[in-house]
Amino acid sequence: MPITELLERNAKLYGDEVALVEVNPELQERRTVTWKEYNLIEATGTEPYRREITWGVFDEKANRVANMLMERGIRKGQKVGILLMNCLEWLPIYMGVLKTGALAVPLNFRYTAKEIEYCVELADVDVLFFGFEFIGRVEEIEPVISQSRILFYVGDHCPTFAESYIQAVSNCPSTPPKVLVEDTDEAAIYYSSGTTGFPKAILLDHTALLQAARMEAIHHETTHDDVFLCIPPLYHTGAKMHWMGSLFTGSRAVILKGNTPKAILKTASDERCTIVWLLVPWAQDILVALDKGELKLENFHLKQWRLMHIGAQPVPPSLIKHWLEYFPNHKYDTNYGLSESTGPGCVHLGMENIHKVGAIGIPGYDWECKIVDEDGKIVRRGEVGELCVKGPGVMRCYYHDPEATAAALKDGWLFTGDMAMQDEDGFYFLVDRKKDVIVSGGENIYPVQIEDFLSANRKIHDVAVIGIPDQRLGEATAAIVQVKEGETLTEDDLERFCMDLPRYKRPKKFIFDNVIRNATGKLDKVAMRKKYGGLRLVEAQNRG
Repeated sequence: MPITELLERNAKLYGDEVALVEVNPELQERRTVTWKEYNLIEATGTEPYRREITWGVFDEKANRVANMLMERGIRKGQKVGILLMNCLEWLPIYMGVLKTGALAVPLNFRYTAKEIEYCVELADVDVLFFGFEFIGRVEEIEPVISQSRILFYVGDHCPTFAESYIQAVSNCPSTPPKVLVEDTDEAAIYYSSGTTGFPKAILLDHTALLQAARMEAIHHETTHDDVFLCIPPLYHTGAKMHWMGSLFTGSRAVILKGNTPKAILKTASDERCTIVWLLVPWAQDILVALDKGELKLENFHLKQWRLMHIGAQPVPPSLIKHWLEYFPNHKYDTNYGLSESTGPGCVHLGMENIHKVGAIGIPGYDWECKIVDEDGKIVRRGEVGELCVKGPGVMRCYYHDPEATAAALKDGWLFTGDMAMQDEDGFYFLVDRKKDVIVSGGENIYPVQIEDFLSANRKIHDVAVIGIPDQRLGEATAAIVQVKEGETLTEDDLERFCMDLPRYKRPKKFIFDNVIRNATGKLDKVAMRKKYGGLRLVEAQNRG
């Protein structure tokens, strides 16, 4: 079944129920408007604080997008780019593209103009939807990309080099397009986050998207009565595939345009959210605000909040222990995945396994896992090797990149590039990215283990461990430490704190600075190695 049939089913079963809510805390107006009302007030220039649409309107809008694209000549197998910040228009456009049989191509909102051009060209994009925030970047490359592409502007005051999305869909029929879309058809191209280099184009089909939706609902026991709070960017498979649990059950989702601790807790309270997916930095920020008394839980209605889950990166066990001090009744899950596996869930902890916090978990619904050595042979439990996964969510290929595809896909297995080990109970632990492993004096050092250790220090807000060049050791371990506001930490303090680490794992240098993360919350070690790679150990050369 193609993923679009879930939307059509929800429109029939729950047509008058709210499907999507958009909340923008930065706006001052505090009133709810329907989609129709929103269109009527556009001329005033006043954007509402909160917008919502029902499942019926959601499906109608997706149909209008599909029919408009088909009128412009877009056919099955063509590509449509989406360059938008999180907003109420995002998902109807995405589903409308899929209804035509075309492929949706979400683009990272942090891309530069040249990166947008590169990704549009690589994916053979025929149409590009873009929003207000991207006018300057798109205008910069418009002479090149507009020669064979249609540009649609989503918002008010359309620039002259594009067409207005609102006007284009306004007179299009809201009936379903007459296109046969099958579950084996190609559905989307997502881009890797680029933590190991320039992003690669990842081709997914409808089977993979449906697997993600079903799996999300099963893993988190999502029901029609749940309310999912979506904060991370929708261009990424993480946020999108978690939302698809709501699509699978016909339940409501809230798109929050903001990630401050107050905005998250207030929105969870006001909208009665039951499931919230956080990135590590946001969870850390909430705990800091609670520790300092800047926020008080008694000021929010959070009894209905049953599940907090985290993905996109390793989660320090100390963070979850701290979280449960404030939210002792929360269920917790962590989700591991890649865009190449249609987002999170090919490995997940499981809400019943909180005693195993620190592990990424066990194979997800309908997934298999194994850990192999450099020769592709399965290692013994307790040994470190490369994690491989196999299941219906594995990508078709890297689009236009057969060499990278051959390296990543072997006999149906996806080689993730992540180093992991499996304990005696069958739980998988992420050790580090293969390319992030530090080789120091002949020893393999896995930064995640040191990051988890340092994260237990309550004065540390965030931490990342990288290798820096060293003449004697080859590489030496450096820890970038972001200290909590109002706290003081010295290098001597951290040296004493690390005495419980094995000698070879103790950082040889501490760098006090802000930790760099990408838009999906992952540590951007490429950027940090570039920033600090010129450092050399001098006085710390022989320490530890």
